[in-house]
Amino acid sequence: MFGFLIAIISGALMSIQGVWNAGVTKQTSIWTAAGFVQFSAFLVCVAAWFISGKEKGIGSLLQVSPKYFLLGGVLGAFITFTVIQSIAMLGPAKSAMFIVTAQLIASYLIEVFGLFGTEKVPFSWQKLCAAAVTVGGVIWFKSAGTK
Repeated sequence: MFGFLIAIISGALMSIQGVWNAGVTKQTSIWTAAGFVQFSAFLVCVAAWFISGKEKGIGSLLQVSPKYFLLGGVLGAFITFTVIQSIAMLGPAKSAMFIVTAQLIASYLIEVFGLFGTEKVPFSWQKLCAAAVTVGGVIWFKSAGTK
């Protein structure tokens, strides 16, 4: 149950962050805004690391395997960029619908194929149909705003 609550909070925070980042971008530039977002996140992480008692040192990053896992921050920069751009082009609601749908489909494919060290799950037609219903909902949501 706590996992569901955390996921709901995460989704709400991501939507708010996207709108705020788009607002910063309108007044600066896309890479200035994205860079500031990443830098401020870094500062919060450093502060949280010190407050939490520094469970593991920075040197533990050298032990991470496979090494491509360390590219999460690089992906984060492009995630920030694409979220800001999509909100600017589509608005917060449409952007969130497309982003979440893409996350759902990509995550399911990662699980089905057991990519990146995840536990492989069997393919389920029921889950595929649920994803199709989600895509249908996005199309319906998108078309509801047009005349």
